[in-house]
Amino acid sequence: MTLHWIYIGVSWLLLRWHDLWSSVFNGAHALATDWAWVLSIVGVVITLRVVLFPLFVKQIRSQRAMQKLAPEIKALQERYKGDRETLQREMMELYRKEKANPLMGCLPILIQAPVFLGLFWVLRRPDPHQTINTTLYTWTQEQWDSYVAADLFGAPFWSTFMTGQADLTEVGASMTTVKLVSGILVALMILTTFLTTRQMILKTGWSEDANQRMIQKVMLYGIPVIMIFSGGIFPVAVIIYWTVNNLFSLAQQQYVLRKYPPPQQNSANKAPKPGTKAHEQMLQEQKEAEERRKALAPKPGQKPKQSKAPQNRSPQNKAGGSNRTDNAKQGGPGAGKNLSRAERIARAKKVSGAQQAGKKKGKGGGSQAA
Repeated sequence: MTLHWIYIGVSWLLLRWHDLWSSVFNGAHALATDWAWVLSIVGVVITLRVVLFPLFVKQIRSQRAMQKLAPEIKALQERYKGDRETLQREMMELYRKEKANPLMGCLPILIQAPVFLGLFWVLRRPDPHQTINTTLYTWTQEQWDSYVAADLFGAPFWSTFMTGQADLTEVGASMTTVKLVSGILVALMILTTFLTTRQMILKTGWSEDANQRMIQKVMLYGIPVIMIFSGGIFPVAVIIYWTVNNLFSLAQQQYVLRKYPPPQQNSANKAPKPGTKAHEQMLQEQKEAEERRKALAPKPGQKPKQSKAPQNRSPQNKAGGSNRTDNAKQGGPGAGKNLSRAERIARAKKVSGAQQAGKKKGKGGGSQAA
């Protein structure tokens, strides 16, 4: 069996915690609860959370890196539109440079899934009717009998919301008590699952992509709805594990999200005060974004040439411009267009005087000729 080694590992961890708490409580019960087994399940949660904490931090860092790279990814998608192979290559190169891994967000879940399946199998096996294979996965007969007799507020660990009265009567348990305890635990499991997912989405923000947003909605609302039906077949011990695990997730996420806050994506967010760690981080992010934009910019010679208005005129235009300039200087057509009103009046008087002088000179020349 492929999960055989997981069953052994989960059982060994659970039983070592039980050995520790058994020596503390020495078989004592309080409030109709075997606290040694309850705290053993809590110990399994703590151990797994400590082991997975570095991966959880990497998951948050990867998500932050992906959020910062969103503008660059969009620019690449527009630049290599229609060239899927080049787009994938450029995006992988961008991920490599910025140390971002899109798959890192799924890694903690992929690791927790087989562990949960193993714990689910281990905790649901013991029951009063099971008489064979009681010493599998490092269990002893004494530990098996102790777990079968364990309960939480009068509800046996192996019982579920759907367990019938006949099975409960054999161990002296009440079906009303079992349904009440199981119902409260299932409600807590659903609530903590919803709050854990909601906390992550609100801190990271809703995705702009329609498909990603749909996945977020399914995780936020779909999974809790499924738990309403699946929680009825979960043993009390499994629901204890799930609820405690969600509570630890809430605390862990709150700590990590404060340490690694999401990048500011719009100007409506209040800018951090100068000199603070958040302000230094913002400046560093802006510097990195500027460097990425420069790296993504087309290299010299790749940008299409834009048509510009010709600066040099044709010889005819040059000549025409020269004639207009000469005319302006000599008082010909086009003269005085760039002069002030006073200068135009003075020039008009000068031209008028020159014409009168020319007429007098002409008369004088004509009289002399006569």
